[in-house]
Amino acid sequence: MRIGELARLTAVSERSLRYYEEQGLLASTRTPGGHREYPPASVDRVIRIQELFAAGLNSATIAELLPCMRDVDGGPGENATPWLEQELVAQRDKLDRAIGDLERSRQVLDEVIKAATGR
Repeated sequence: MRIGELARLTAVSERSLRYYEEQGLLASTRTPGGHREYPPASVDRVIRIQELFAAGLNSATIAELLPCMRDVDGGPGENATPWLEQELVAQRDKLDRAIGDLERSRQVLDEVIKAATGR
């Protein structure tokens, strides 16, 4: 399929799809006319990439993790390893720490508001 169809099927812009290729997250071949051609599995790959971005991971981390991940349809990734789980848990722990920091900041701000306003 061409880039426009992949963009339509995944609701991801063509610009983002080109970025994913530049970062090594997505692969295409070229037609003799120079157009990008994507295999059908690219739809699932783009969905997985979007999920990982939504989880707060950056493209370099995603590039490391993708080869080890199960496919979106639940089939095992060819290179699935215990390392993958460790990396995903580490990312979740990082988010937990950030959430804790934000909750402490909110608590301090609540105290400042109370002291400033008497409420």
